[in-house]
Amino acid sequence: MNFSSKLIENAVEAFASLPGIGRKTALRLTLHLVNQDLQNTEQFAEGILNMRRNIKHCTICFNLSDEAICNVCSDKRRDRSMVCVVESIRDVMAIEETSHYRGLYHVLGGLINPLEGIGPSELQIDSLLQRAADDEIKEIILAISPTIEGDTTMFYITKKLRDSSVKVSSIARGVSFGGELEYADEVTLGRSIVARMPYKLNNE
Repeated sequence: MNFSSKLIENAVEAFASLPGIGRKTALRLTLHLVNQDLQNTEQFAEGILNMRRNIKHCTICFNLSDEAICNVCSDKRRDRSMVCVVESIRDVMAIEETSHYRGLYHVLGGLINPLEGIGPSELQIDSLLQRAADDEIKEIILAISPTIEGDTTMFYITKKLRDSSVKVSSIARGVSFGGELEYADEVTLGRSIVARMPYKLNNE
């Protein structure tokens, strides 16, 4: 792709570095901005910079938040006896879209994957175990993608919680094995949460 302007080329490269954006799409986005009023482009750029500079991780559940505590954790109307454990912030958004869950969340920040060098200490598992020690929490729901890494992570967490009084359940397998939770349709995901079942270790 030949460019008559180095500025255009740099902008295209910036857009193309985003996931799911190819160079042709990046060029279309760049030319769209070129044809916009300067004020609109400045607002666009400032919105992204402001987000990146000021976004925080909730100190309780590690969801993205404008404040130290996210709007889910601070919402007194939520059922504080349930904590839904997910891999990423995108999974929180997917579950919230179903309107079938009104408890709290805990974002692990990934899954156990020894081949990638990701162990329990690289994830927010210790903080989850600390939350589970709170008498207010009665159930932990493992809403984790049904992949090999997901099953490994669920097994590890369940084993760690085996001696606690907290009930551990997992979403029903309406989500196909190997599928990503965030790509499941709202109806399937919602039903999977409602139809959750106790999670048992293989040797139980």
